[in-house]
Amino acid sequence: MTEHILELPYADLAYDLRGPAPAHSPHRPLLMIGQPMTAEGFAALASYFPERTVITYDPRGLGRSVRKDGRSDNSPTVQAEDVHALITALGVGPVDLFASSGGAVTALALVTAHPGDVATLVAHEPPILGVLPDAEAAERAQAQVRDAYQAKGSFAGMAAFIALTSWQGEYTDDYFAQPPADPALFGMPTEDDGTRDDPLLSDVSWAVTAYSPDTAALKAAPTRVLIAVGAESAGTLTARTAEATAALLDSTAVVFPSHHGGFTGPDSGYPGQPEPFAHRLRELLDKE
Repeated sequence: MTEHILELPYADLAYDLRGPAPAHSPHRPLLMIGQPMTAEGFAALASYFPERTVITYDPRGLGRSVRKDGRSDNSPTVQAEDVHALITALGVGPVDLFASSGGAVTALALVTAHPGDVATLVAHEPPILGVLPDAEAAERAQAQVRDAYQAKGSFAGMAAFIALTSWQGEYTDDYFAQPPADPALFGMPTEDDGTRDDPLLSDVSWAVTAYSPDTAALKAAPTRVLIAVGAESAGTLTARTAEATAALLDSTAVVFPSHHGGFTGPDSGYPGQPEPFAHRLRELLDKE
Protein backbone atom coordinates (compact mmCIF):
# COMPACT_ATOMS: atom_id res chain seq x y z
CA MET A 1 0.00 0.00 0.00
CA THR A 2 1.19 3.52 -0.79
CA GLU A 3 -0.20 6.70 0.76
CA HIS A 4 -0.81 9.90 -1.20
CA ILE A 5 -2.29 13.40 -0.90
CA LEU A 6 -4.42 15.08 -3.57
CA GLU A 7 -4.32 18.83 -3.01
CA LEU A 8 -7.60 20.52 -3.94
CA PRO A 9 -8.64 24.16 -3.39
CA TYR A 10 -10.85 23.32 -0.41
CA ALA A 11 -9.29 20.14 0.98
CA ASP A 12 -6.20 17.96 0.95
CA LEU A 13 -7.51 14.45 0.32
CA ALA A 14 -5.54 11.50 1.66
CA TYR A 15 -5.85 8.36 -0.43
CA ASP A 16 -4.20 4.96 -0.64
CA LEU A 17 -3.34 2.67 -3.54
CA ARG A 18 -3.17 -1.08 -3.04
CA GLY A 19 -2.28 -3.88 -5.42
CA PRO A 20 -0.94 -3.66 -8.98
CA ALA A 21 -0.83 -0.48 -11.02
CA PRO A 22 -3.93 -0.12 -13.25
CA ALA A 23 -1.88 -0.84 -16.36
CA HIS A 24 -0.76 -4.17 -14.87
CA SER A 25 -4.24 -5.43 -13.95
CA PRO A 26 -6.79 -6.92 -16.34
CA HIS A 27 -9.54 -5.49 -14.17
CA ARG A 28 -10.89 -1.99 -13.65
CA PRO A 29 -9.63 -0.25 -10.51
CA LEU A 30 -11.88 -0.82 -7.51
CA LEU A 31 -12.64 2.27 -5.43
CA MET A 32 -14.01 1.80 -1.89
CA ILE A 33 -15.57 4.72 -0.03
CA GLY A 34 -17.46 5.26 3.20
CA GLN A 35 -18.83 8.07 5.38
CA PRO A 36 -17.93 8.66 8.15
CA MET A 37 -15.69 5.59 7.68
CA THR A 38 -12.22 6.38 6.42
CA ALA A 39 -9.82 4.31 4.32
CA GLU A 40 -8.64 2.10 7.17
CA GLY A 41 -12.10 0.58 7.50
CA PHE A 42 -11.69 -1.10 4.10
CA ALA A 43 -8.32 -2.74 4.77
CA ALA A 44 -9.77 -6.21 5.35
CA LEU A 45 -12.01 -6.12 2.27
CA ALA A 46 -9.26 -4.72 0.05
CA SER A 47 -6.94 -7.57 1.03
CA TYR A 48 -9.21 -10.01 -0.82
CA PHE A 49 -8.73 -8.21 -4.16
CA PRO A 50 -4.97 -8.60 -4.79
CA GLU A 51 -5.57 -8.76 -8.56
CA ARG A 52 -7.02 -5.23 -8.69
CA THR A 53 -5.81 -1.74 -8.05
CA VAL A 54 -7.80 -0.81 -4.93
CA ILE A 55 -8.25 2.87 -4.11
CA THR A 56 -9.43 4.04 -0.69
CA TYR A 57 -9.60 7.56 0.70
CA ASP A 58 -10.52 9.65 3.73
CA PRO A 59 -13.44 12.01 3.03
CA ARG A 60 -12.67 15.68 3.52
CA GLY A 61 -12.37 16.65 7.18
CA LEU A 62 -12.14 13.01 8.31
CA GLY A 63 -9.07 10.96 9.16
CA ARG A 64 -6.03 12.34 7.36
CA SER A 65 -7.94 14.59 4.92
CA VAL A 66 -7.74 18.22 5.95
CA ARG A 67 -10.46 20.74 5.10
CA LYS A 68 -9.44 24.21 4.00
CA ASP A 69 -12.93 25.68 3.60
CA GLY A 70 -13.61 26.38 7.28
CA ARG A 71 -16.70 24.15 7.28
CA SER A 72 -17.61 21.10 9.35
CA ASP A 73 -20.76 19.82 7.61
CA ASN A 74 -20.61 16.68 5.48
CA SER A 75 -22.47 16.87 2.18
CA PRO A 76 -22.73 13.94 -0.25
CA THR A 77 -22.79 16.25 -3.27
CA VAL A 78 -19.60 17.99 -2.12
CA GLN A 79 -17.91 14.68 -1.39
CA ALA A 80 -19.02 13.38 -4.79
CA GLU A 81 -17.03 16.19 -6.40
CA ASP A 82 -14.01 15.19 -4.31
CA VAL A 83 -14.30 11.58 -5.50
CA HIS A 84 -14.67 12.82 -9.09
CA ALA A 85 -11.53 14.90 -8.66
CA LEU A 86 -9.66 11.87 -7.32
CA ILE A 87 -10.73 9.62 -10.22
CA THR A 88 -9.83 12.38 -12.70
CA ALA A 89 -6.43 13.04 -11.13
CA LEU A 90 -5.55 9.34 -11.21
CA GLY A 91 -6.81 8.99 -14.79
CA VAL A 92 -8.42 5.64 -14.01
CA GLY A 93 -12.09 6.07 -14.87
CA PRO A 94 -14.43 4.45 -15.21
CA VAL A 95 -13.87 2.53 -11.98
CA ASP A 96 -15.87 -0.08 -10.17
CA LEU A 97 -17.09 1.37 -6.90
CA PHE A 98 -18.04 -0.26 -3.61
CA ALA A 99 -19.61 2.28 -1.29
CA SER A 100 -20.79 1.82 2.28
CA SER A 101 -23.38 3.69 4.35
CA GLY A 102 -22.95 7.44 3.90
CA GLY A 103 -20.38 6.66 1.24
CA ALA A 104 -23.14 4.89 -0.69
CA VAL A 105 -25.07 8.16 -0.70
CA THR A 106 -21.98 10.00 -1.97
CA ALA A 107 -21.68 7.34 -4.68
CA LEU A 108 -25.25 7.90 -5.84
CA ALA A 109 -24.53 11.63 -6.02
CA LEU A 110 -21.34 10.87 -7.99
CA VAL A 111 -23.14 8.74 -10.58
CA THR A 112 -25.81 11.44 -10.88
CA ALA A 113 -23.28 14.22 -11.53
CA HIS A 114 -20.55 12.25 -13.33
CA PRO A 115 -22.03 9.04 -14.75
CA GLY A 116 -18.94 8.32 -16.82
CA ASP A 117 -16.81 7.89 -13.71
CA VAL A 118 -18.29 4.56 -12.61
CA ALA A 119 -18.88 1.33 -14.52
CA THR A 120 -20.50 -0.66 -11.68
CA LEU A 121 -21.64 0.77 -8.36
CA VAL A 122 -22.45 -1.45 -5.41
CA ALA A 123 -24.09 0.89 -2.88
CA HIS A 124 -24.33 -0.94 0.44
CA GLU A 125 -27.13 0.22 2.76
CA PRO A 126 -27.38 3.94 1.92
CA PRO A 127 -29.13 5.63 4.91
CA ILE A 128 -31.51 7.87 2.95
CA LEU A 129 -34.42 8.61 5.27
CA GLY A 130 -36.71 10.31 2.76
CA VAL A 131 -37.36 7.09 0.85
CA LEU A 132 -39.07 5.49 3.86
CA PRO A 133 -42.85 5.43 4.40
CA ASP A 134 -42.16 6.57 7.98
CA ALA A 135 -39.61 9.21 6.95
CA GLU A 136 -40.90 11.84 9.36
CA ALA A 137 -40.71 9.44 12.31
CA ALA A 138 -37.22 8.31 11.24
CA GLU A 139 -36.05 11.93 11.21
CA ARG A 140 -37.52 12.41 14.68
CA ALA A 141 -35.66 9.32 15.89
CA GLN A 142 -32.45 10.63 14.31
CA ALA A 143 -32.93 13.93 16.14
CA GLN A 144 -33.13 12.04 19.42
CA VAL A 145 -29.63 10.68 18.80
CA ARG A 146 -28.33 14.21 18.22
CA ASP A 147 -30.12 15.48 21.31
CA ALA A 148 -28.72 12.68 23.53
CA TYR A 149 -25.24 13.39 22.23
CA GLN A 150 -25.51 17.14 22.74
CA ALA A 151 -26.87 16.64 26.25
CA LYS A 152 -24.52 13.95 27.57
CA GLY A 153 -21.72 13.23 25.10
CA SER A 154 -20.52 10.27 23.06
CA PHE A 155 -21.61 7.35 25.20
CA ALA A 156 -25.19 8.56 25.55
CA GLY A 157 -25.24 9.45 21.86
CA MET A 158 -23.90 6.05 20.81
CA ALA A 159 -26.42 4.25 23.00
CA ALA A 160 -29.20 6.22 21.31
CA PHE A 161 -27.66 5.47 17.91
CA ILE A 162 -27.61 1.73 18.65
CA ALA A 163 -31.27 1.93 19.68
CA LEU A 164 -32.05 3.75 16.42
CA THR A 165 -30.20 1.37 14.13
CA SER A 166 -31.21 -1.89 15.80
CA TRP A 167 -34.96 -1.13 15.91
CA GLN A 168 -37.01 -3.49 13.76
CA GLY A 169 -39.49 -1.98 11.33
CA GLU A 170 -41.09 1.46 11.29
CA TYR A 171 -40.59 3.94 14.11
CA THR A 172 -43.89 3.65 15.95
CA ASP A 173 -45.20 5.10 19.19
CA ASP A 174 -43.63 2.11 20.95
CA TYR A 175 -40.19 3.27 19.83
CA PHE A 176 -40.67 6.78 21.16
CA ALA A 177 -42.21 5.51 24.42
CA GLN A 178 -38.94 3.82 25.38
CA PRO A 179 -36.77 5.37 28.10
CA PRO A 180 -33.50 6.92 26.93
CA ALA A 181 -30.96 4.26 25.95
CA ASP A 182 -28.53 3.50 28.78
CA PRO A 183 -24.86 3.34 27.73
CA ALA A 184 -24.16 0.88 30.56
CA LEU A 185 -26.40 -1.69 28.89
CA PHE A 186 -23.97 -1.69 25.96
CA GLY A 187 -20.86 -1.89 28.15
CA MET A 188 -20.03 1.79 27.81
CA PRO A 189 -19.23 4.36 30.50
CA THR A 190 -22.03 6.68 31.56
CA GLU A 191 -20.07 9.89 32.06
CA ASP A 192 -19.99 12.77 29.57
CA ASP A 193 -16.76 12.66 27.54
CA GLY A 194 -17.15 16.31 26.53
CA THR A 195 -17.20 15.86 22.74
CA ARG A 196 -19.89 17.46 20.59
CA ASP A 197 -18.54 17.25 17.03
CA ASP A 198 -18.76 13.56 16.17
CA PRO A 199 -19.79 13.25 12.47
CA LEU A 200 -22.00 10.25 13.23
CA LEU A 201 -23.77 11.45 16.37
CA SER A 202 -24.12 15.19 15.76
CA ASP A 203 -26.13 16.84 13.00
CA VAL A 204 -23.13 17.74 10.79
CA SER A 205 -23.89 14.78 8.50
CA TRP A 206 -27.63 15.25 8.22
CA ALA A 207 -27.20 16.24 4.58
CA VAL A 208 -26.34 12.57 4.01
CA THR A 209 -29.57 11.17 5.45
CA ALA A 210 -31.57 14.03 3.88
CA TYR A 211 -30.23 13.36 0.37
CA SER A 212 -32.89 12.81 -2.29
CA PRO A 213 -31.72 10.48 -5.08
CA ASP A 214 -32.29 11.62 -8.65
CA THR A 215 -33.87 8.41 -9.88
CA ALA A 216 -34.23 9.63 -13.48
CA ALA A 217 -30.52 10.46 -13.69
CA LEU A 218 -29.50 7.19 -12.06
CA LYS A 219 -31.66 5.17 -14.46
CA ALA A 220 -30.30 7.06 -17.46
CA ALA A 221 -26.65 6.65 -16.43
CA PRO A 222 -24.48 4.06 -18.19
CA THR A 223 -23.45 2.87 -14.73
CA ARG A 224 -24.78 -0.46 -13.51
CA VAL A 225 -26.22 0.54 -10.12
CA LEU A 226 -26.73 -2.21 -7.54
CA ILE A 227 -28.18 -1.40 -4.12
CA ALA A 228 -26.98 -3.89 -1.52
CA VAL A 229 -28.20 -5.02 1.90
CA GLY A 230 -26.72 -7.23 4.61
CA ALA A 231 -28.43 -10.52 5.40
CA GLU A 232 -28.25 -9.76 9.13
CA SER A 233 -29.65 -6.25 8.68
CA ALA A 234 -33.18 -7.37 7.86
CA GLY A 235 -35.82 -5.03 9.28
CA THR A 236 -33.37 -2.41 10.52
CA LEU A 237 -33.18 1.20 9.38
CA THR A 238 -30.45 0.85 6.76
CA ALA A 239 -31.91 -2.38 5.37
CA ARG A 240 -35.23 -0.60 4.90
CA THR A 241 -33.59 2.43 3.26
CA ALA A 242 -31.60 0.14 0.94
CA GLU A 243 -34.67 -1.80 -0.10
CA ALA A 244 -36.70 1.38 -0.65
CA THR A 245 -33.90 2.96 -2.70
CA ALA A 246 -33.65 -0.16 -4.85
CA ALA A 247 -37.42 -0.04 -5.41
CA LEU A 248 -37.11 3.55 -6.66
CA LEU A 249 -34.71 2.23 -9.28
CA ASP A 250 -37.14 -0.55 -10.24
CA SER A 251 -34.88 -3.23 -8.81
CA THR A 252 -34.41 -5.24 -5.66
CA ALA A 253 -31.52 -5.03 -3.24
CA VAL A 254 -28.78 -7.63 -3.68
CA VAL A 255 -28.02 -9.50 -0.45
CA PHE A 256 -24.55 -9.66 1.08
CA PRO A 257 -23.35 -11.73 4.04
CA SER A 258 -23.32 -10.21 7.52
CA HIS A 259 -24.47 -6.76 8.66
CA HIS A 260 -24.10 -3.04 7.94
CA GLY A 261 -20.32 -3.24 8.36
CA GLY A 262 -20.10 -6.81 7.15
CA PHE A 263 -16.88 -6.20 5.22
CA THR A 264 -14.84 -5.16 8.27
CA GLY A 265 -12.22 -7.38 9.87
CA PRO A 266 -11.52 -8.58 13.42
CA ASP A 267 -9.90 -5.28 14.38
CA SER A 268 -13.27 -3.56 13.96
CA GLY A 269 -15.45 -2.84 16.96
CA TYR A 270 -18.21 -4.83 15.25
CA PRO A 271 -16.45 -7.24 12.87
CA GLY A 272 -18.23 -8.76 9.93
CA GLN A 273 -17.42 -11.56 7.52
CA PRO A 274 -14.96 -9.95 5.10
CA GLU A 275 -14.01 -13.09 3.16
CA PRO A 276 -17.54 -14.19 2.13
CA PHE A 277 -18.42 -10.51 1.71
CA ALA A 278 -15.53 -10.11 -0.73
CA HIS A 279 -16.58 -13.29 -2.55
CA ARG A 280 -20.07 -11.84 -3.05
CA LEU A 281 -18.67 -8.52 -4.24
CA ARG A 282 -16.34 -10.21 -6.73
CA GLU A 283 -19.24 -12.32 -7.99
CA LEU A 284 -21.27 -9.19 -8.71
CA LEU A 285 -18.42 -7.24 -10.28
CA ASP A 286 -17.53 -10.14 -12.57
CA LYS A 287 -21.13 -10.61 -13.72
CA GLU A 288 -21.30 -7.66 -16.12
